[in-house]
Amino acid sequence: MKRTKVNRRKAVKRRPKLPTMPTIRIDIRAILLPPAMLAVLAGTFLATQALLDRPVDKLRLEGAFQRVTPIQVEAALAPALGRGFLSSDLGQLRRLVASLDWVDEVEITRVWPDTLAVRVTEHQAAARWGDSGLLNTRGELFTDESRYEFPELPRLAGPEGLESRVASRYLELRGPLAEANLSLKALTMDDRGAWRLELTSGQRIRLGRRELDVRLERFFGVVIPALSASIQQIEYVDMRYTNGFSVGWANADPIQVVSFRKAVEGG
Repeated sequence: MKRTKVNRRKAVKRRPKLPTMPTIRIDIRAILLPPAMLAVLAGTFLATQALLDRPVDKLRLEGAFQRVTPIQVEAALAPALGRGFLSSDLGQLRRLVASLDWVDEVEITRVWPDTLAVRVTEHQAAARWGDSGLLNTRGELFTDESRYEFPELPRLAGPEGLESRVASRYLELRGPLAEANLSLKALTMDDRGAWRLELTSGQRIRLGRRELDVRLERFFGVVIPALSASIQQIEYVDMRYTNGFSVGWANADPIQVVSFRKAVEGG
């Protein structure tokens, strides 16, 4: 018997078709253009700055020079001369001028093409401090070695580091003193914290260290109205009392003191 041949073919597995990768095109010009433009701009800026940054050749000083001399300002700014007009550090230059005695504020601006304009505002002295110091109208000690004496200004004194406190008290007193037609010669705060006034007419006002505001209010509200007619005969007024004061007369025996209350021990 004849056998029939069976055609057996092995099934061939087809591999999956891989996706086609897109073609990447790189635009070199688009990548290089921004850096190139930045480089051109930077180069242009530097070239322009180098062209404009010519040396400073002149100083133009402005302001009322009374205690500070133009020569002092010019000497302080000498390092700026010859430096670049644009590259000069104006902040540093302001600090150099501000370090001079009597200089309160400094403004420095550039004036094309080679000039620095310098405006100086001087301190306004309001009082003397100690032997040779000066306080401005804000109560700040701006020099402790003044070359000028200013005898017309009151002298303030107090413990080291308390300048502003003493100056603030003086600034508070100026108005009431002016209203009473009085002027201050000296204001002192001692190491214990006790206060004393001395008027230009010679009277000494002892305030002590307690209830200072209350005692000053009593002095201006009670003592001055009561004794204004005889103020020239008074040597001192002692305000260190609980509810009163005592008066020492210039031409009287020391024990002849008008006393209204017992003084508080220790002021």
